[in-house]
Amino acid sequence: MPKLSKDYYLQTDVVYLAKDLLGKTLFTLFDSQLTGGIITETEAYAGITDKASHAYGNRRTKRTEIMYHAGGEAYVYLCYGMYSLFNVVTNIEGVPHAILIRAIKPVEGIAEMERRINKTIKSDKTTQGPGKLSRVLGIHYSHSGISLAGNSIWIEDNNLRLNDSQIITSPRIGIDYAKEDALLPYRFVATL
Repeated sequence: MPKLSKDYYLQTDVVYLAKDLLGKTLFTLFDSQLTGGIITETEAYAGITDKASHAYGNRRTKRTEIMYHAGGEAYVYLCYGMYSLFNVVTNIEGVPHAILIRAIKPVEGIAEMERRINKTIKSDKTTQGPGKLSRVLGIHYSHSGISLAGNSIWIEDNNLRLNDSQIITSPRIGIDYAKEDALLPYRFVATL
């Protein structure tokens, strides 16, 4: 399966891309351990105009500067001081769009995933939630800025195409502070 090209990440419609990433496979290779899973849940964050985005209002900090890079890099940040959350930077340089990857269906390196969390993966619920996803894939906030064209974190197109009846669209989770933007239908869940 081919890695997604740089051009894929440079597309300007972050909501479209968040939906389109469903069914693609996210891989990591750390310490010679390959792990991966089919992306089953995403959320779009539309940069400076989106009150839920870390870059809302053109906010630029050391942490968010990566969001202003050209698409195709990892934006991984620490949440609640303990959870690394993995995002895909999209759009052209200077436009801070990102897609939070919230869940995967494990398909590769399941034994290594289980070792990382010290428990058996009995269902996809073990990898649902962005903190759990990062943990099983070995993604850490220190990986922020890694190119998705490299050999540490990447996404492949496995030609799994979902139709609209296989995708649930809803508001994003846990962003009540975003007021009316909390209601935007920017969360996508695949029903595989």
